[in-house]
Amino acid sequence: MSLRSLKSSNPVFSDYFWEDNNSGSRKMSVFGIFIKSFISILVISGIVAYIWKLSETGQSVRWFTLGGMLGAIVISIFISVRHHWAPLLVPLYVIAKGCFLGGFSAYAHNHFQELPYQAIGVTIVTFFVMLILYQTRIIVVTKRLRSVIITSVVSIMVVYLISWILSFFGIKSYIWATSWFAIGFNVLASIVASFSLLLDFDYIERYKGRAPKQKEWLATWGLLATLIWLYVEVLRLMQKLAIRF
Repeated sequence: MSLRSLKSSNPVFSDYFWEDNNSGSRKMSVFGIFIKSFISILVISGIVAYIWKLSETGQSVRWFTLGGMLGAIVISIFISVRHHWAPLLVPLYVIAKGCFLGGFSAYAHNHFQELPYQAIGVTIVTFFVMLILYQTRIIVVTKRLRSVIITSVVSIMVVYLISWILSFFGIKSYIWATSWFAIGFNVLASIVASFSLLLDFDYIERYKGRAPKQKEWLATWGLLATLIWLYVEVLRLMQKLAIRF
């Protein structure tokens, strides 16, 4: 599959995952994706609340953050190459992301108690704003827009990957600092994450009623990945601004 075949910032919405659009009698629906996404968010919230309680009792939750992050990456890779396993793997992905967000948010909550709640609020508002912009066609998802967003997402992920590798050699990347440049990078990443939602909406609309029912798990995975990325970027941005000011 070449890069030219990608039509979304999230690989679950590429043509590779929709090869068997005409198989099966039950088709993907928006309601089905909503239910799966809603239940997944409830599970993540429950895990986050549990880890927060552990953190408040003085227990270290660092391994939840690291383990959840690595687990989510590994599971995502498996989903990418074995998309028919999505009904089994996506719930595991939800648990892994719950552990990651629990540890990540607990750290922020311990240092800036209101920031996680504010970041959740910003994420929810952003989701509905982008949904309205998409539904009203104020922003139209064109090939050029897709290309720009995909290029931006790939570039940001490459920067994160390089900074992660450098950390093993004791080199701290500029993106983790609180400089104006680092803050600007977080602002850019948050904007790109927001626009990635448009591509997710676009592909759900394209394939609702066409793709097999089980593909709802892939669509759920895509939406969760984008929303969690947006939340993390917003929370990191708020942390940097709180430290600087």
